[in-house]
Amino acid sequence: MRVLVVGSGAREHAMAWKLSLGSESEAVHCFPGNVIMSGVCSTYRGDPSDFETIEEVCFSKGIDLIAVGPEIPLSAGIADYFSEKEVKVFGPTSRASMLESSKSFAKDVLQELNIPSPKHHIFEDSNEANKWISKNNTPVVIKADGLAAGKGVFIADTKEEQLNAVSSIMSKRIFGKSGDKIVIEEKIEGPEISVFVFCDGSNISDAVVACDYKRIGDGDIGPNTGGMGSYSSPGIISDSQLNEIKDRILSPVVKHMAKIGIPYTGVLYAGLMLTNSGPQVLEFNCRFGDPEAQVILPRLESDLSSVMYSCAEGKLLQTQVSWDDKASVGVVLASDGYPNSFETGFPVTGLEHNSPGTYVFCGGVTQGEDNSVVTSGGRVLTVVGHANNIQDARDLSYARAESIKFTNKFNRKDIGSYMRTA
Repeated sequence: MRVLVVGSGAREHAMAWKLSLGSESEAVHCFPGNVIMSGVCSTYRGDPSDFETIEEVCFSKGIDLIAVGPEIPLSAGIADYFSEKEVKVFGPTSRASMLESSKSFAKDVLQELNIPSPKHHIFEDSNEANKWISKNNTPVVIKADGLAAGKGVFIADTKEEQLNAVSSIMSKRIFGKSGDKIVIEEKIEGPEISVFVFCDGSNISDAVVACDYKRIGDGDIGPNTGGMGSYSSPGIISDSQLNEIKDRILSPVVKHMAKIGIPYTGVLYAGLMLTNSGPQVLEFNCRFGDPEAQVILPRLESDLSSVMYSCAEGKLLQTQVSWDDKASVGVVLASDGYPNSFETGFPVTGLEHNSPGTYVFCGGVTQGEDNSVVTSGGRVLTVVGHANNIQDARDLSYARAESIKFTNKFNRKDIGSYMRTA
């Protein structure tokens, strides 16, 4: 099987790496990929939303399956574009991806199915939102309705914070059209988890759980980022809790989407909070998370290309999906100043120093002079440790991270040391 991964970040690097290990993968390509990914796949220059150029690559290389990493091509309709062509796509259609691209749509689905989720209000006018805030006396969470690269969520305890969040999203337009509408939710408390399943439009696989760390600083302080690290391990939640999430949340959502004529195919990722009254859905994502993909894919025992192709064909039940009983911890090495302004173009050294039980997945890198690797983004790479338990995985990850150097390197020191809470 010839597979084309769409995207260029550390998530896509992890996908290409895992696909390259599969017995069913004859060749792995990536559009556009990055300089480090060329070590596991062929890469091409281009825009992940340029479907015509992607089609040309598929035709010239005999691609059988497209595996989509980022949310923007999914929302833009890459699965729709290839629906009548000779290439399968692992990922939902544009309408199905509204579970992520429109928080108000996702809320409607949750309400229809009576799935627990924080109480909310939807506003399309900033003045109306501000009027509601003036009468509210409780902490809230304010979200841009559309896609915001994981940064469109504001935890706002005071009226001043709430008004500033509304202004940033709807008046200053820091997320563009994604801020045409906002969702204001009650603030609930409890540990946060991310649950991932493969879907074929009707059925879902066994789930895997991860925990991520969105805020920039140790102890979960500072602004939200695209993710500063994550971990995955058996026992994060009990088997009974996981079965409840599958049976009461994930499976009903997939069946509902099929019932309303919008079958969901690909990875479905539910962000949940474990409250005293049970799990509540915070959001859905319609692809592997980043950096969650980097810690769950090392735990996948099944052939990823076979799983993806089975999903795209609607035949998931014919393929076993299994996860190992080890732990993975991923630490993101970022450019100091991220998620605000930061400098790039600094050489990255130490990538060649492999150590057993560790992986390095690169995102914000490019080729510098003399074929060197230099920084090109905020989140430069993710270092993953994979071991029998969380502590050993943390030790491996941080030891390997220490050996990688670049000017203005920054990373959190507490990834995997506790489960993130509200």
